Amino acid sequence: MSLFPDDRNAELRALFFESANELLQSLNEAGLDLEANPADEEVIRRVRRAVHTLKGDSAACGFHKLSELAHELEDALSPQTGQGAGSRLADVVLVAADNFGAMLSAYQRNEEPPSADSLRAMIRALIQGPAVSGPAVPAASGIAARFQWTEYEQLMISEAVHRGETVYNVALRVDPASLMHAAAFQLIRNVLHSCGTVIALRPEDNSAADNLEIVEAALASHQSEEHIAQRCRIPSIISDLRVERNATPETAEHELLGDLLEAQASVASQAASASGGAHADTAKATGSAAATVAESTLRVDAARIDAVMNLVGELIIGKSMLNRSLAEFDQRHARDPVRAKLSDALAFQSRVLDELHKCVLKIRMVPVEQLFRRFPRMVRDVAKQCGKDVALEVSGQNTDLDKGILDALAEPLMHLVRNAVDHGVEAAEERIAAKKHARGTVYLNAYHQGTQVVIEVRDDGNGIDLAQIRKQAVEKGIVKADAVQRLSDSEVMNLIFEPGFSTAAAVTEVSGRGVGMDVVRTSLDKLKGTVHVSSLQGKGTTIQLRVPLTLASIQTLLFRVASRLFAVPLSSVVEITRITDADIHRVDQREVLRLREQILTLVRLDSLSRIHAVSAPDAKKKKRNFVIVIGAAEKRFGLIVDSMVGEEELVIKALPTEIISSDLVSGASILGDGTVVLILNVPAVLSRLSRATPLGAIA
Repeated sequence: MSLFPDDRNAELRALFFESANELLQSLNEAGLDLEANPADEEVIRRVRRAVHTLKGDSAACGFHKLSELAHELEDALSPQTGQGAGSRLADVVLVAADNFGAMLSAYQRNEEPPSADSLRAMIRALIQGPAVSGPAVPAASGIAARFQWTEYEQLMISEAVHRGETVYNVALRVDPASLMHAAAFQLIRNVLHSCGTVIALRPEDNSAADNLEIVEAALASHQSEEHIAQRCRIPSIISDLRVERNATPETAEHELLGDLLEAQASVASQAASASGGAHADTAKATGSAAATVAESTLRVDAARIDAVMNLVGELIIGKSMLNRSLAEFDQRHARDPVRAKLSDALAFQSRVLDELHKCVLKIRMVPVEQLFRRFPRMVRDVAKQCGKDVALEVSGQNTDLDKGILDALAEPLMHLVRNAVDHGVEAAEERIAAKKHARGTVYLNAYHQGTQVVIEVRDDGNGIDLAQIRKQAVEKGIVKADAVQRLSDSEVMNLIFEPGFSTAAAVTEVSGRGVGMDVVRTSLDKLKGTVHVSSLQGKGTTIQLRVPLTLASIQTLLFRVASRLFAVPLSSVVEITRITDADIHRVDQREVLRLREQILTLVRLDSLSRIHAVSAPDAKKKKRNFVIVIGAAEKRFGLIVDSMVGEEELVIKALPTEIISSDLVSGASILGDGTVVLILNVPAVLSRLSRATPLGAIA
């Protein structure tokens, strides 16, 4: 029987998949930590808590195969395992993360989860190792005691160990010849209480005394094992006994309480119940576990935030309409006393709307750490495949970026990091011969620069061989042999982004197909961003990705070409100048302008294909024009326009492809008077110009 309606179950499962992905990320990070220090008990406890939470959550959602696999792994995790298994434990944790991820993907597609036989074999090998065999049981003891204590009893055991007491598991077999089992049970209880503090007892009372065979107890005591065994040998009552130290290690304070709290928090979040807040006071002593229970974070679907952002955009357009209406009212009724009231009300509304806009934008902002956390595992795996020793250094994790842009950057960054490990960093022998450290390093960094975020992928490898790129470009037919020599170094370097280009000698699982860097450029074009490559032979390569902070709104410069209104991102504008027809020259069938010792290629919008009706028929040619100098990365070009309108923040409206078929327009916006503004896609314009003929003049 389902406890919730189908729509509620779907919502809970979506919440589970989101939290499960976070747990898998923590497993990957813990696996890498275990690889460096297999005996670190704190990391093992971290893994155990993550697996424990995954086990409970998956069982609650009905994913029993995943829950059973997590239970098997949890049984194998203990500090003793880490001490004896060495690096094998890290391999098991990383393989488990991969298997859990594959099963989650199958569940999301409503498919049968894949088999995990190889992982189960690794877990069995781990359990059967000598380091996790547990305390030795005396050969004379034939008592098959289970000592399965509840989580609360385990908590009490953990606290007793933390206080410095020794906890023993005691099993006593009642003599079958004894006729008074109830009295025997009471006598056993008295003896145990005289030896120390009884934390757990099975059976718990006299109700099961009639069929009593074995009594199990968890006993906290300062007495020795031999003393307790001697006291428990009750003549004519006990026929056999077993006393052993409890396997619970001396863990950090309240570790098991943390497990309990995390499990309760998981259940509370799935049931969308407010009852979890009742545990907040108890949880304060447990650090991060407490934060989980008293969590004030609200998970909201990104589509809902997008809907709110769209409504705020409509309000901004409405504010512009009101401003224009007020200006008209002021012209017609300048002395009307209502005018001042309307002006004050509109000013108040504008302030509130600006704050609302900023708040919604901040809601969409997330730290790039969420993206960077994926790459330590990737660097480790790729380096292992390539037979290299590579470390990853990360900085700028707290740099905020729009969630939509962050998600779109995942794939291009993956290709860049893989290329840095495979192509950039040399093998250890080559590095030593070049007097470098045997271990190579890949650096990930993020920082704000104006209204953009810059993400850098850098390596300390051999750098890019421009001669090799020229050779490969000619062989693959990307550039003709006579044209490749005329290209500047920066243009040659940008050839790595051409489809099908690769310098790999053979196609491998890591690289060689020539699609990775093409994906990078395509993704950045969609995000209205740019990519810049710099390299020093023998020193390394740096690739910079520049993307806007958000795609929801943008500061723009408005201008007119004939009768149409256009906008260009203000961050791309270098300067504005005025020229006459005499200042324009033609070189290689292109219009160019000499501006302070620099030659700029000039662009007219009516000359770009798929942008129509920007020139008025029979219009008299102007003798003076405005030129907007636009820059992206190291490139510059001049845009010839008729008149300047001014700066304005625009709310971007995505346009369907059936309305705008040109890739040179990235979106549109609406002004207060209803005028539609087309926003130019600067990277696409640059790409179109670069593909036409070499742009040596704008580099």
